[in-house]
Amino acid sequence: MQFQKVLFTLAAGLSVVGLGLAGCSQPPNYQADAQVNGPTAQVQTDAPPASPRRQPDVPYVPTPNAVVERMLEMAKVNKNDRLYDLGSGDGRIVITAAQKYGTRGVGIDINPVRVQEANENAKKAGVTDLVQFREQDLFETDLSDATVVTLYLLPEINLKLRPKLLQELKPGTRIVSHAFSMGDWKPQRVEQVEGRTIYYWVVPERATK
Repeated sequence: MQFQKVLFTLAAGLSVVGLGLAGCSQPPNYQADAQVNGPTAQVQTDAPPASPRRQPDVPYVPTPNAVVERMLEMAKVNKNDRLYDLGSGDGRIVITAAQKYGTRGVGIDINPVRVQEANENAKKAGVTDLVQFREQDLFETDLSDATVVTLYLLPEINLKLRPKLLQELKPGTRIVSHAFSMGDWKPQRVEQVEGRTIYYWVVPERATK
């Protein structure tokens, strides 16, 4: 009888140990890991940016900084302006305008990867209170509150965009394009910077009937 009690006690003890080991085999708590290990662990839960909803109109090619500076100088941007950069890429035009002139700006890009990159660059530059970046189709974006529009697109895209610019933008709005013109719409100024061409227009008064 005493021997049976000893066996029962040993069996109960092993059951308790087994339950404890089963509890230790649960999947790791990533939230706790992030608190212990810092931001690196948190990356495991971040979803990658989605793909563009359609193929971008132009390939991503950043505008050289010297050209960015001159584009903003030609447009004479200031803190009272509202700048829209169509095809904003890494956000450098909008961010530079905010840093140098206190200009409020909006970057439009259809590629969510570029929008994410631009937002990260704005944080690093400390201008998130002045700028925003939108994942949008530039042909569907309302441009009516812009006072300056910057472009680095392609000739055929500029021509397709031209009617929208003339219809939506207020007279006096400045438009600056890196590299490409707008067909027979003659620019007010054309300049060369480090072998790159910059075109500058001002939206004219609308014809009255």
